Amino acid sequence: MSPPSEAPAAVIFGCAGPELTPDEAALFRAVNPLGFILFAKNCDTPAQVRHLVETLRDTVGRADAPVLIDQEGGSVRRLRPPQWDDVPPAALFGQMFEHDREKAVVAAELCGRLIAAQLAPLGITVTCAPVLDVSFPDTSSVIGDRAFGSDPAVIVELARAFCKGLADGGVLPVIKHIPGHGRATVDSHLDVPRVAATAAALQAIDFAPFRELASQPLGMTAHVVYEALDPDNVATVSATMIGDIIRGEIGFDGFLMTDDIGMGALKGDIATRSAAALGAGCDAILHCSGDFDEMQGVGAVVPPLTEEAHERWRAAAAQLSPVSDVADAAELAAQLSALIDHVGIDVL
Repeated sequence: MSPPSEAPAAVIFGCAGPELTPDEAALFRAVNPLGFILFAKNCDTPAQVRHLVETLRDTVGRADAPVLIDQEGGSVRRLRPPQWDDVPPAALFGQMFEHDREKAVVAAELCGRLIAAQLAPLGITVTCAPVLDVSFPDTSSVIGDRAFGSDPAVIVELARAFCKGLADGGVLPVIKHIPGHGRATVDSHLDVPRVAATAAALQAIDFAPFRELASQPLGMTAHVVYEALDPDNVATVSATMIGDIIRGEIGFDGFLMTDDIGMGALKGDIATRSAAALGAGCDAILHCSGDFDEMQGVGAVVPPLTEEAHERWRAAAAQLSPVSDVADAAELAAQLSALIDHVGIDVL
């Protein structure tokens, strides 16, 4: 399908620092990326982040351009004390679940609501969380406490509550890393993880949380090779994994973005990687580093969103409900801390 003329480019860009440079602004105006993603290097104070978010949106002339961040909790949180309240890791809620199922689910939802209360006042509309990966004894430390646990049913219950908290607070979740990073023993930031599990084992365990939460609006791929399904390509650039598994077996029909296209698990230059991921069926490229030369390379080859991808994005954005009364993040953090203390679990 040919894309509609007004479709933005199929890429989400990072930027180098807390303020946009003139060169970055000019590039973003020329490329018209779908949106942007922030990291700790971009976030100093609430006022500064709000200004940066507004400036980014001004470059593309879209007040509703998505601005993303990795605010999971635990080791992966870009907004940190003292400017922002701390957020516990997902594994803590899995540990709580073993002691008190009901309170664990409430706490997971409250955590999502807390993250939304941190992000919404800044104008950030998407957080790349929750992680739905199933934890195994030899799971790479890059996942670690970011996973809710080792039981797919528990992951589903906690992740669904977490997503509800985010959505109620006016922030869209991104389920990741589809179709599952848990069996990977290698950090995909550095090298290619290869998973040797059978298709039956993957379908029964690893894919299960994603299948149960397939109605979520946004998803992120895994840079992992699943040898039983496509021994030659990581899922991000595999038409088999995206078409047959993510869209087919798992049933995810939301907007699918890559994990960071600059990670070590991918081969070739940035332009080659980007074209391969879009050709395999990803809706958009996620380029996180803010490296200007790389962004120029991506911008030169990435086309506008396809009509199908644009419609998926519109459907996702339609789930972003404005919140008239933004909750107080400090109050939510206190409530969450009290609930965790009541169950008697130490923050990991």
